[in-house]
Order: sequence, then C-alpha cells, then structure tokens
Amino acid sequence: MKIIGFVGLPGSGKGVASNVAREMGIEVLVMGDVIRQEASRLGLEPNDQNLGLIGNQLRLKEGPAAVAQRTMENAIATGKDMVVIDGLRSKVEADFFRDNASEFHLIHICAPLEARLKWLEARGRSDDPGQVLMADQKIISSCLEPGRKVAEALEARECRELSWGMSEAMKTADLKLRNDGGQDEFQNCVKQLLSSFSSR
Repeated sequence: MKIIGFVGLPGSGKGVASNVAREMGIEVLVMGDVIRQEASRLGLEPNDQNLGLIGNQLRLKEGPAAVAQRTMENAIATGKDMVVIDGLRSKVEADFFRDNASEFHLIHICAPLEARLKWLEARGRSDDPGQVLMADQKIISSCLEPGRKVAEALEARECRELSWGMSEAMKTADLKLRNDGGQDEFQNCVKQLLSSFSSR
C-alpha cells in the first residue's frame, strides 16, 4: 500500500488537500476521526478540549503510535492501493506508516498564521478553537472577542499538538506545500502532486 500523509498546524489546509484527493477518487482517512469515534463511544462532545484529552489518553495508554495503528488498520480495510492520511501529529506516527506501508510520503502543508486564524473562524467545526457544540447541535462562537480568543485557543491547541512531536514530523517531511496564495492555486498544486504519486 502507498500512503501519502499530510502534516501541518491547525487550519493550514490539510482538509482542503484531502478534499482534492477525494475528488480525484483517492481514499482519504482522517486520523482525528479515530479520536472522534472514541469520543462518541465514551459519550463525550467532540469539542477541542475533549478530543485533546482523548488523544493524550490514547497515546499514554497504547503508546505514541496508537492513533496511527488504528488508522493503519482502517487503511488496510479499504483494500486500496493508495491512501491519503490526513492529520499526522508526530514523527513516531510518520515512522510507523513508513515502516508498515510499501511506500510512504509525508507532505508538510504550511500556511501563514493570519490566514489559518481566518480559515478556522470560518470553518466552524466543533473542535475548532473558539467553538462550542450546543445541545441542539448548532455550532456557535463562544467568544465575545473572537479574534483574540480564537488566537489564544489556537495557541493552546498548537502547543498540545507540538508536544506530541509534530514539529519533528514537519522537519522530516519529504515535501513542503505552501498554502499562501489563492485556494484555486493551492488545490491545483495538490492535484499535481497527488497525480505524480498516482502515476508512479
């Protein structure tokens, strides 16, 4: 199995890149879905605080590659020759995929802080910084001062994810893909990159 992994700070564009892969007919697995499934099993709301806690607990209980191992099982179950895995959080996870796939390429997706803040505020996912999931399942801003609060929440989330070893993973990435232009430009770059891997 050939695995293409995406790593990057929150809001950098990993989800956009994954959507391009889906449109190309490539199977995409999101590592955060493993955490969200665990939250559902435990009856917890899938907010940033709960998902961060579950991620920490899984890694402490089952080892630093716990989420990667579960994601790999899901990848094998697809029966596909090539899979994109969105959301690696550490070099340990990257090494796990490198050791267990016939071919592995790690792509570091990076974007400026200001752009990431704007995208995260607009995205409205339940685990995004500055968001809370209400009982009626509508996501609303929890901030009176959105810009400042979202920036603070983003910093806390980044610190947590970097503590898992994300900076080491980004440093060892095979390629860096910058997301600092228009969305169409970024999507075209992702498409060209994935096409090059598909044709090998």
